[in-house]
Amino acid sequence: MRLRITLAATALLPAAAVMFMSAPAEAATPANGGIYTLANGSSGKCLEVAGGSVDNGALLQQAACVSGSARQQWKVQASGTVFNLVNVGSTRCADVPNSSTVSGTQLQQWGCGDGTKTNQQWTFTASAAASGKFRVTGVAGGLCISNRDGSTAGNNPVVQETCSDVARMQWLFNQTGGTTPPPTGTPTVAADGTGTYRTVQAAIDAVPANNTTRRVITIKAGTYRGVIRVPSNKPYITLQGLGSGPSNTVIVFNNYAGNGSGTSGSASAFVDGHDFVAQNLTISNDFNEDPAVTGHQAVALHLNADRAVLDNVRLLGDQDTFLVNDNTRALVRNSYVEGTVDFIFGGGTIVFSGCSIYEKRSSGGPITAASTAATKTYGMLFYRSTITGAANNVTQLGRPWRPDAQVLYRESSLSATIRTSQPWTDMSGNLWQNARFLEYQNTGSGAGTNSNRPQLSSSQAANYTPQRYLAGSDGWNPL
Repeated sequence: MRLRITLAATALLPAAAVMFMSAPAEAATPANGGIYTLANGSSGKCLEVAGGSVDNGALLQQAACVSGSARQQWKVQASGTVFNLVNVGSTRCADVPNSSTVSGTQLQQWGCGDGTKTNQQWTFTASAAASGKFRVTGVAGGLCISNRDGSTAGNNPVVQETCSDVARMQWLFNQTGGTTPPPTGTPTVAADGTGTYRTVQAAIDAVPANNTTRRVITIKAGTYRGVIRVPSNKPYITLQGLGSGPSNTVIVFNNYAGNGSGTSGSASAFVDGHDFVAQNLTISNDFNEDPAVTGHQAVALHLNADRAVLDNVRLLGDQDTFLVNDNTRALVRNSYVEGTVDFIFGGGTIVFSGCSIYEKRSSGGPITAASTAATKTYGMLFYRSTITGAANNVTQLGRPWRPDAQVLYRESSLSATIRTSQPWTDMSGNLWQNARFLEYQNTGSGAGTNSNRPQLSSSQAANYTPQRYLAGSDGWNPL
């Protein structure tokens, strides 16, 4: 009898607790947040991205397993009850080209989007013929990941085929890092009363002032309507959603600038405590842009915290979704941000790594409105991320809220939503040409070079890495 399993999605640990082990990998049942190599049952070789490429469209193949090779490591990331396979080296997802249903199609990697692309979603079925191994089945076409022809050759294509419980379609998941199982017992917060607290704010309030150790607040899946505040005297707080994906645990409110709060006061979540972490949850502002009222700016997250990490989160809103204040250094990893106008804005220093950024308005608008101070070298970096939108040739990469705004899109996939001939624009008398707006080695139909698209040279790019952006004076490196 073949056993089909639905894997319990595990929650993620704080970034500081994630371990990448150099000891021999151990066979494991794939679970959310785990990092694995996938060794093929017929060849013993590992699934990898050809050449370690970071580009969209790079093909998947098998090769001799190499300890510590990022191109062969895959993070299992829950998307509801199914999973994405995210390559550690490129932060892109295992992908069926054009959602093909043709058996024999070679697989590729592509930007992960918001996790809902069915051609990047997979289920894992325990093999009845080979203990400890799994078949990996695509949601879009129902075909299985396979080592073509069961070859033992290096660089042999990895394809999709009609599923069968045979060695070339059996994969051994060897865990190399990632997270431990989710917390057991009573969650910290549960709206239904099964937790220690019913609201997220009550759990935050219970953290001692000026605490010096990590405090993990686990949040049961559900919708939590109300504003939350993490004050500056409560550092080291982690908010961790316990649902199978970030869409299952939602913090939401509907303030807006025009109701007297102003833009900066309209947020659903305010975070001032340093070393903050959010994992596996959604923060949303669901204000409906009523044409009868003015002041439509409506912030989801107002981040004013040094050394913050957002991992596998969704930030949802319209205008001004995410305010990154001047005091902020932050890493946003494997996450999704959407909005309409200036929906990532502020003067802080922030890196978006492996993220999906979505312009949701059909008429488009600028993604960023950076206000980087002239004295700061680094502002906003979009690194190996994917930029998409609701319509073509309508979205701008950004505009300068202050004259010296600094924004770099680096090694990212820019879709046709970008205004390729003029992707930057002016703001409030600040000319985009005087700002520090840059690109480097982007790909996709929205990428390109012309006189309106300043590019970094390879030698300059060495000074504009995620590590350089985040290091500050204390050498912080959450990557």
